[in-house]
Amino acid sequence: MGLEPGEREGVDGKFVAVRVNDTLRLFFVTSDKVMGQHLAFVVNDSTFDAILGRLRQMGVVYGNSPRDPTNGRTDHPLASRGLFWTDPDGHLFELMTGPRS
Repeated sequence: MGLEPGEREGVDGKFVAVRVNDTLRLFFVTSDKVMGQHLAFVVNDSTFDAILGRLRQMGVVYGNSPRDPTNGRTDHPLASRGLFWTDPDGHLFELMTGPRS
């Protein structure tokens, strides 16, 4: 999504923080057992377009529903535009713009 990982933090440096904006950082940890999570982000139109472009460039399949994250659509039930994709560990990412008008 265009975010850069930060330095290792925490006990034994097992966390890596990724700064999303001035007030939000996500912390990631390496684990032997991965449990898929759903991570949702609301972004502005230009950020959405940039991320969609990178997903397409990398060949990542996406869709407009968590039940069908591979249909290539960006019409979202709750937002003007949105999409879902999964990573190899089973995490479901959701990206959406502002609410439908």
